[in-house]
Amino acid sequence: MARPEITTPERVRPRRLRRTAALRDLVGETEISARSLIMPHFVMPGRGEIAVPSMPGIAQVGVEGLLRDVAADLKLGIRSVLLFGHPDLGGKTPDGAAAAAANGAVQTAVTRLKQSFGDALVVMTDVCLCAYTDHGHCGVLDGDRVDNDASLVPLVAAALSHARAGADVVAPSDMMDGRVAAIRDALDAEGFEDVVLLSYAVKYASAYYGPFRDAADSTPMSGDRKGYQMDCRNVREALHEAELDTLEGADMLMVKPALPYLDVIRAVREASRLPLAAYNVSGEYSAVKAAAANGWLDEPAVVRENLLAIRRAGADQIITYHARDALRGGWL
Repeated sequence: MARPEITTPERVRPRRLRRTAALRDLVGETEISARSLIMPHFVMPGRGEIAVPSMPGIAQVGVEGLLRDVAADLKLGIRSVLLFGHPDLGGKTPDGAAAAAANGAVQTAVTRLKQSFGDALVVMTDVCLCAYTDHGHCGVLDGDRVDNDASLVPLVAAALSHARAGADVVAPSDMMDGRVAAIRDALDAEGFEDVVLLSYAVKYASAYYGPFRDAADSTPMSGDRKGYQMDCRNVREALHEAELDTLEGADMLMVKPALPYLDVIRAVREASRLPLAAYNVSGEYSAVKAAAANGWLDEPAVVRENLLAIRRAGADQIITYHARDALRGGWL
């Protein structure tokens, strides 16, 4: 067979820079460090630990277990955590009031974490009602409809309770209109002007949340969340949401999920100067775990590729259940 004619000058050889691992590292454009990874945790009352079947390697833990896990993760370089809570038995109510309980699992965990690790650890808290309402929605219901403005009251109360416990960052994920302004105003009025507000500014109504709802016990009893979470068809709307939350006082923004919305991450990154996080959500994590368990995927290689893709799209921080595995296994 005749040698194909090379139409570009022979001196142009992009492969030269790919020849060895050292050369590839030298010119690599995208890096991920431990400091940019945020590990989520599901905190429950008491001292037990319950594995989440749909999320291998992830468990609901009591405060003592959380302290143990965070201490081990700090040695890996994970310096930020995002906490999701469970109410005490019987604590689910129509208004989700237990989300603001001063002695709740999240509030207790925040205080203990800050006592144990101080400023070496950034403690972030998810602010939402879905795990605390008996109907599983992220706000207060008026008939079958989530009442936006009525929902702001318990959301603000929850955010304040987290700040009083010592949270560094509160992260409202409910997608109610105006909640960023309401929470920011309340924090400032109570002297918590230094508490960071990370807004789930762009949160899509996604099928990728299934395993999380098992872990957080937050599946809606009826209906769905498409009336307040974003439509997966839209990206201009994402820019509108990000702009509004910035004007309302958000310090950081988030796009959730990550992998199906890399284009959205890029669009928000180009439109905003704020730090931008992306949430590599439960369904993304569990899909990789299931495929790897069946021998269909090389988990370390796929996780590295996924996280690099999220970072390359423009995320400054990545919330991922794979943070511990990736660092412990040297996958990055």
